[in-house]
Amino acid sequence: MTLKKPGAFRWLSLFSTLNIGLALVILLVVLALLAPQLSTFDPNVQNIQDRLLAPNAQHWFGTDRFGRDLFSRVLHGARPTLLLVSLVIVLTVPIGLTVGICAGYFGGWVERILMRLTDIVMSLPSLVIALALVSILGPGLMNGALALAFTSWPSFARQARTETLSIRRSDYLSAAKMQGISGWRLIFGHILPLILPSAIVRAALNLGGIILSAAGLGFLGMGIQPPAAEWGSMVASGSRVIFDQWWVAAVPGVAILLASLAFNLLGDGLRDKMDPRHDK
Repeated sequence: MTLKKPGAFRWLSLFSTLNIGLALVILLVVLALLAPQLSTFDPNVQNIQDRLLAPNAQHWFGTDRFGRDLFSRVLHGARPTLLLVSLVIVLTVPIGLTVGICAGYFGGWVERILMRLTDIVMSLPSLVIALALVSILGPGLMNGALALAFTSWPSFARQARTETLSIRRSDYLSAAKMQGISGWRLIFGHILPLILPSAIVRAALNLGGIILSAAGLGFLGMGIQPPAAEWGSMVASGSRVIFDQWWVAAVPGVAILLASLAFNLLGDGLRDKMDPRHDK
């Protein structure tokens, strides 16, 4: 007989890693979408008379060295960050899964070529290569996304290859082949759905690192260009006065921390939820 959990413990089960991470991500997206309505000031208007004000009733997070309201700039800074992260995931997941599945399914010289290419990209320091590519292509949102995507797909390819190898000779695929299913129809109709859940988990776990990399590009002046609000460039601007006016760098830094934490919690929760060995 299964014992029912007391009411108090059922309420505690709602505060799982997945629920907390999902709630934080939803809150982040909502704040980004409603940034124009929630902002108390124009994020790009400079007011030198109010420069470097401490947090107060009018400017909740204070102002930066140009007198711009930090609360409004943090809200608007979530938009390019989430957009860049979305572009990176849209670019990296399909490329990584295609390379990994083809390497694991076809084997032979196809696998050797694709995996050696994957090893070469994985051996390169991601942020350094991203900086080099952005320097060549020029700073900007799309160029930053392309640069980060170039160094982010190998982990998906490695994982997809390993899972494809484990199911290539399975009874499930043998039955599909007996029904006349082969080639790309077999790959995208039967292999891809089996490895997609783990790819989703990896994507969620990688989002935190991508946010930090995007902030690093912005910190070095290779991301979204001023005067647009971007968390990394805001931290760089605040680092000049961090000992006297700490809030200028601390506010966007906390935003980066919370955004990265939200996606890490979401990824951990999805991994536990999709793992069949996890104790429900």
